[in-house]
Amino acid sequence: MRPLKTLQKLYDEESQVVITEKGSPPRALFYGEGFLQEDLPVGTRVIFPRPPLEGVPNVKAAIRWAINHPEGMDPLHALLRPGMRLTCVIDDISVPLPPMVTPDVRQSILEVVLELCADSGVDDVHLVIANALHRRMTEGEMKRMVGEKIYDAYYPDRYYNHDAEDPDGITELERTSHNEVVAVNRRVAESDLIVYVNINFVPMNGGHKSMGTGVTNYASLRHHHNPKTIRDSDSYMEPKASALYTKNTRIGTVIDQNLKVFHIETTLNNRMFGAPTDFLAKKEEDYTEADRLKFQALRFTLSKLPRAAARKVLNAIPAPYDVTGVFAGATEPTHQKTLEQSWKQYVVPVEGQSDIVIFPIPFVSPYSVNSVLNPLLVQVMGLGYFYNLNRGVPLVKKGGVLILLHPAYDEFDPVQHPSYIEFFHRLLPETRDSMKLEHKYEKEFAENPSYVHLYRKGNAYHGVHPFYMWYWGENGRQHVGKVIVAGAENNHVPALLGWDRTDTLSEAIEEARGFMGRSASISLLRIAPTVMVDVK
Repeated sequence: MRPLKTLQKLYDEESQVVITEKGSPPRALFYGEGFLQEDLPVGTRVIFPRPPLEGVPNVKAAIRWAINHPEGMDPLHALLRPGMRLTCVIDDISVPLPPMVTPDVRQSILEVVLELCADSGVDDVHLVIANALHRRMTEGEMKRMVGEKIYDAYYPDRYYNHDAEDPDGITELERTSHNEVVAVNRRVAESDLIVYVNINFVPMNGGHKSMGTGVTNYASLRHHHNPKTIRDSDSYMEPKASALYTKNTRIGTVIDQNLKVFHIETTLNNRMFGAPTDFLAKKEEDYTEADRLKFQALRFTLSKLPRAAARKVLNAIPAPYDVTGVFAGATEPTHQKTLEQSWKQYVVPVEGQSDIVIFPIPFVSPYSVNSVLNPLLVQVMGLGYFYNLNRGVPLVKKGGVLILLHPAYDEFDPVQHPSYIEFFHRLLPETRDSMKLEHKYEKEFAENPSYVHLYRKGNAYHGVHPFYMWYWGENGRQHVGKVIVAGAENNHVPALLGWDRTDTLSEAIEEARGFMGRSASISLLRIAPTVMVDVK
């Protein structure tokens, strides 16, 4: 007989994969700011996220334990001395999704760290948001992230967004062995100690990527944010299979050789939905009658609201994530602990690839918080992030079909995404070839003075950012044979992106079967909450 623990493990793994039968209930699927309720063909494999791991019983105690028992470094209190210059670098609003219920774990970490600094006589402390070429966070978002007390004490002189275009605010360190530029925020570079405050929402976050990407500039980012690097990455989420991770490691190693960085990394469970919408995390087989009524009420309400209002409703529901781990110390040993905890929450073993894979696309992405999921962001969610939610082997077979569920509307936020509008309507009609786009247009957008101004003084993503979003979907584009967007409300958005469109999911499946064969295998990945597949 197998030990009980082994049997329990097998049961837990297998229970996340459900094969559709004749009596299976219809699936509740994200569709932008709304939901679809769809019957899937018999034999369709539906892959559900793991149940949320239990959170640590006391977050502040876990933080204190981690900084007093760090990996590969002295405890934080031993690194502090009166009169030193200390900078806390903080992950920006792109994680987690949706934003977590307050207090945000970044606030909890800063409260512990800043109290320790005060007790140690460290007065020269700055808080820098690691937004890289992302948009500047608004004052309201900054206050929510760290809490009113810290905000009032530090904003605006000592709590601010990183500015990758400030000519006096960036300094270059020595180059890597591959002649890659290593540039960091000047305040950070001139600090005696840097404390990096991280949230690991997916395994791609954290580690060397934190400093090497978060507080740098375009000259450094272009070494790994490019089509070739993306094509050479079998998965962004698996370090051993990621050229992106390898290049970040080279840059991060130079940073660690020149600066003293104390990382505090945190992992969350996938409790994305609270009491009003907790049924969305369940398998439909487990719905109660109350769950079915709540889903129908939510679906009906969202369908009757104007899209902007529906988006506002969904963005107003924070996620009740629990902190499942806090790890601190040197970059690599700390991040290894983080990865192990992250994989425990997200990875579901799956037997074999599928000919057809269905991705429901929700209303939010790392680059559309409090904004619009525009067509380029729909593309990056499907062919970039969701396609890469694996350990190096994608769920869809080479040459297979991806079906995305989203209205694919032609809607952009002119405040947050001004350069996206020009990229989508001017460049994509000319070419979808990432190499040509990089060679011909990337520098023009990166140096465009209007886009630089909007990035520095407004709340706009950097002018080059839409290129990165297009590159991010590169290995997905190279791998699949066809992309179909089911439920697209127009023809021109799918056409510009190089996709087919259908009115319904059933029509998309029929078209995909016509392309792959009538016996084609089908999988549906039920993302959100977050899930990763380990394809055997």
